[in-house]
Amino acid sequence: MPRPAATRLRVLIGAAFLMATSAIGPGFLIQTVVFTSQLGASFGFVVLVSVLFNLGAQLNIWRVVVASRLPGPALVNTVVPGLGHALSVLVALGGLAFNIGNVAGAGLGLNAALGMRTGAGAGLSAALALGLFLSKEAGRAMDRFAQAMGVVMIALAVYVAVAAHPPVGEAALRTVLPLQLDVLAIVTIVGGTVGGYITFAGAHRLLDAGIQGSESVAEATRSAGLGIGVATVMRVVMFLAALGIVSQGLAIDPANPPASVFRHAAGDVGYRLFGVVMWAAAMTSVVGSAYTSVSFVRTLRAGWDRHTNAITIGFIVLSTAIFLLVGRPVTILVAVGALNGLILPVSLGAVLFAARRTDLLGGYRHPWWLAAAGWVVTLVMGGLGLYTLISQVPPMFR
Repeated sequence: MPRPAATRLRVLIGAAFLMATSAIGPGFLIQTVVFTSQLGASFGFVVLVSVLFNLGAQLNIWRVVVASRLPGPALVNTVVPGLGHALSVLVALGGLAFNIGNVAGAGLGLNAALGMRTGAGAGLSAALALGLFLSKEAGRAMDRFAQAMGVVMIALAVYVAVAAHPPVGEAALRTVLPLQLDVLAIVTIVGGTVGGYITFAGAHRLLDAGIQGSESVAEATRSAGLGIGVATVMRVVMFLAALGIVSQGLAIDPANPPASVFRHAAGDVGYRLFGVVMWAAAMTSVVGSAYTSVSFVRTLRAGWDRHTNAITIGFIVLSTAIFLLVGRPVTILVAVGALNGLILPVSLGAVLFAARRTDLLGGYRHPWWLAAAGWVVTLVMGGLGLYTLISQVPPMFR
């Protein structure tokens, strides 16, 4: 039965914000400041690459998944039997790693906003996330929460960016003519934007809400475009805020890099605002990571889809426990973006192969130019990801 137009619109907007807020989690905040402090205005080029790769990956995956009416793993299994299960394991492990960082970010946020101990803040935030999934209308609650937190994050980040007085002209120039490049920065930022579970978050939300089939591809494209737009605005604003502080020669605290930006820009009030932004970013990412990772896990065995809430609760509890035992939130939040970047070539490449199976897509014919763009992202990220895995990620943990 078709959904009412208002409900359909709510789901489309909710899916867009679910993807966007998953991509602008606490790892995004920390990664942006860390790499801006290293690259200066040239980090704008990394932002530009991440936006272009975001378009190439998201539009391909959303359109093919929605047209096929199949979640990612099932779609990939129709092309190469068993590969979908392998992808589910990769995404679940990457999502778990990301969620450890998300829980850490929630703890850091409440520490800054309220002075709460990081561990206690992480535990409280995890409990609140569990409450969303235990509600009777979890889908509606998730949609509204993602939208509200997304608006809060962007509004506060814009305020801080303006207060930081960034050199906008220099940023624009170095976005297209960078003075230096960093492979780890590209892999980490792209991985944190579209790696792992993130590319499937919105598409799986649409499937669960019944928005699927070739007739829904246009709606899925608009929803994906909105999500990419929201994530891009937040990424550019946060980059400018960090650049404003770095260009003034002010010190960045390695223990909590984004907090330094907010404090330098707006004093103690800015530091409290950072706490709110960090917590909002972390909570929406906890929700997005848990929801999407479990949407993969439940395909591994028949009957698991009847226990989605229980698996989701277990996923969040496990993420929180690992963080409380391991600690090192900043290291985790930077590293998981790089690790998730390695999943992107596998997941996107598999979907692109599936896009050639017109019998799976209900009459929808995937544009060749969009597939070509997807293959560029797949090959470039595959090469950069392997280089990073071999040469740069292990030293981060020494």
